[in-house]
Amino acid sequence: MASHTHDDGSDGPTEAAGAIHIEDLTKQFDTDEGVERVFENVDIDIEPGSFVTLLGRSGSGKSTILKLVSGVMKPTSGDIWFEPDNVEIGYVFQSPRLLPWNTCLDNIEFVHEHNPGYTEEMGKEYLDLVGLSEHYHKYPSQLSGGQRQRVGIARALSIDPDILLMDEPFSNLDEITAEELRAELLSIWQQLNKTIFFVTHDIDEAIELSDRILMLGEGQIYADLEVTLERPRSLDSEEFLAFRQRAIDTFHDV
Repeated sequence: MASHTHDDGSDGPTEAAGAIHIEDLTKQFDTDEGVERVFENVDIDIEPGSFVTLLGRSGSGKSTILKLVSGVMKPTSGDIWFEPDNVEIGYVFQSPRLLPWNTCLDNIEFVHEHNPGYTEEMGKEYLDLVGLSEHYHKYPSQLSGGQRQRVGIARALSIDPDILLMDEPFSNLDEITAEELRAELLSIWQQLNKTIFFVTHDIDEAIELSDRILMLGEGQIYADLEVTLERPRSLDSEEFLAFRQRAIDTFHDV
């Protein structure tokens, strides 16, 4: 992750969001059996400050799209651009990928090696944001799975990204912990006004979190659902269950 210093010289999180534009995106891989096309001519526009989820089955190419957006992978063809041009992008992985020999604070400092404006107090502020104010100096082995993922989220937020990419970040957690983290993520998103591009295969999670749900299958974005349910969303409300059934029906169209 790249380092970032705030334009106003402040140390805390700022409200900054970027737009994502994807046009005619195609990705294919060369394999022993020939060319494998993951998706073709995908178009996506994500507005600043929105929470958009990419929903699809395993192997549909969801994570590949995130990698292309982040720049760690190159498309076969098509274009990806941002507004503003110089956006900062944070990435939260399915597993937190913490350095086991580093404390929570040290894991955050690690992504700021080339940021002379970084201070330990900044790291503490982001750990506070995800509820880890009592765990600054603990090592990953001393944390629960949910706490380790919180460190991963704090690390991504610590570069003050305009866009936050999240690749199934709660899929390895028990459901109680995952639900707690979803609620915390929504609170942080509403507080900081970041653009979030989220990947999941869980329909309930997508509905609970998102402004929009993009469904990826058979190499195409085949549905774009606007989620107009009021927040906070109760998974057992009539409105939620009705929208869930509509989403399931649409999901199984492919």
